[in-house]
Amino acid sequence: MKSLSGKELIERGKFLVMVGGCGDCHTPKVFGPDGPQPDTTKLLSGHPQEIILPKADLSQVEPGKWILFTQDLTAAIGPWGVSFTANLTPDNETGTGTWQPEMFINAMKKGKHLGAGRPLMPPMPWQIIGQLPEEDLRAIFAYLKSLPAIKNKVPDPIPMNVLMSKK
Repeated sequence: MKSLSGKELIERGKFLVMVGGCGDCHTPKVFGPDGPQPDTTKLLSGHPQEIILPKADLSQVEPGKWILFTQDLTAAIGPWGVSFTANLTPDNETGTGTWQPEMFINAMKKGKHLGAGRPLMPPMPWQIIGQLPEEDLRAIFAYLKSLPAIKNKVPDPIPMNVLMSKK
């Protein structure tokens, strides 16, 4: 693959984000007559900070049973606990604004938040995304950096033992 210019790199990243379905989980939805549609005013901004999750029947998310999602697919609960989709916009406080390309590449290749922190939580398919060539990961990162910054503080994951203690 030839080395891409700035604009070409962003366009390649936009294409990869679209075909990879990143917005399916990382973009909140609005509900209309045709069902859930991406809220384009909150593109790739992750689980909305103002949404309070309903109680879930934890017996249904034991290993070998179900994984449950919120209606807009921005939060999931399974045997690991609750995970929330990240804000991928370049907001400096709540998104990827302070990230460097290497942090993003390491996050996708190693499954670690900020490239070195806690594990990326299911259902994030980092194992698949991490197989992309580095140039494609750089393209995705360039596209994410080109988006409007949206301030949205996504909650931290909730481990299953914490959920069980609140039962």
